[in-house]
Amino acid sequence: MAFLSSTPLQLVASIPPVTRAFTAATVVSSLLYYWLSWTSGDALPYLVLVPGSSLFYPWTFVTSALVETTIFELLFTLLVIPASLKYLERLWGAVETLKFIVVTIGVSNIIAFGLNWIEYIVLKNPLFLYGQRYHGQMALQIGVLVAFTQIIPEHQVQLLGVIKARVKSIPMTYVTVSTVMCLLGFQCPWIVIQFGWLVSYIWLRFYKKNNETLSGGPAYGDRSETFAFVGWFPPFIHTPITLLANTAHTVASRFHLIPSSSSDVESGGYTQVPGGARAEAERRRAMALKALDQRLASGAASPAPRSAAPGPSTSTSNGEAAPIKAAPTESEEGDVGAQGGR
Repeated sequence: MAFLSSTPLQLVASIPPVTRAFTAATVVSSLLYYWLSWTSGDALPYLVLVPGSSLFYPWTFVTSALVETTIFELLFTLLVIPASLKYLERLWGAVETLKFIVVTIGVSNIIAFGLNWIEYIVLKNPLFLYGQRYHGQMALQIGVLVAFTQIIPEHQVQLLGVIKARVKSIPMTYVTVSTVMCLLGFQCPWIVIQFGWLVSYIWLRFYKKNNETLSGGPAYGDRSETFAFVGWFPPFIHTPITLLANTAHTVASRFHLIPSSSSDVESGGYTQVPGGARAEAERRRAMALKALDQRLASGAASPAPRSAAPGPSTSTSNGEAAPIKAAPTESEEGDVGAQGGR
C-alpha cells in the first residue's frame, strides 16, 4: 500500500543516487543512439567501443556500457541492473558501488580492446578493429551476479517462475552461455561476460574496501575459503585450478599488486564480512553444510569403531571416540551467523 500511495517523484527519490544516475544515463544514451542511428544510418564511434577508433575516444571504454543497441537489450538491462545496483548501493555505499561499476565495465572493455588488436596483428583482418562494437552492460550483469554469490550464495531464486537455482550457480551458467556464443562466432559483445566475471571477482576478492577494519588499517576484499577461485569450478578440475590460482596469487603478492592480508573471515580477522549479519549467516550456513557433508562422507567410507557409550560415534585423531553432533537447523545457523557478524 505504501508503494501505491507514493508519487513517481517519491519513488525516484527513494532510489540511491548512483543507481538513479546510472539508470537515467543508460536510458538517455540508448535513446540518443537510436535517434542517431535512425537519422544518420550509422552508429557513431564516440558512443560505442570500436577497437580501431576508440583510442581517439577513450571515454567509450566506460560510457559504451550506457548504450544498449536494441530495445530488447535495454528492457532486459532495466529489469536487472537498477534493482541489483539499488541493493548493492544500500549495502556498500555510493562510492564503492560506483568504483565497482567503473572497474568492472572499464577493465573488461580494455581487455576486449587488447584482444581485438592482438587478433588483428596475428590474422591481419581489419574486421577485428572496425567490425566489432562493444556496448551494453553484459560485463556489469555478470559482475552483480558475482557480488550476489559473495553476499548470499545459498539464497534460492526462481527463474521465469519455473526454474529454481541457488545464487552461486547462476554466474557460471551465464559464463557458459558466453563461451558457447563465442565459439559460434559471436565474440562481440559476448566475450565481455567472461572478462566481467574475472574482473569483478578479483576486485571483490582483493581490492574492494570494506566497512570494517583490521588492526592498523582498512580491510580489503574477501579472503574467505567460501569465496575462493576454485569454488567456481567442478571438483574434477580443482587440482590444476588450485595450482594456477596459487601461482598467480604468489606472483601478484611478490610484486605487491594486491593488498596484503594477515587473516581472513574464518580465522576471525574481520569483525563482519561484506554484507553484514545476513551475509555472515549465509556464509556460516554454507560452511556448516560443507563440513557436515564431509563428515558424513568420511563416516561412510571408514566406519568408526564402537564405543562403550551408546549412540553413534566417530574416531578422533588420537583414537578416542567422540559423539557426532547433530546438524544445526537453518534457524540456528542464521542465529550463529548473526552473532558472528556482530
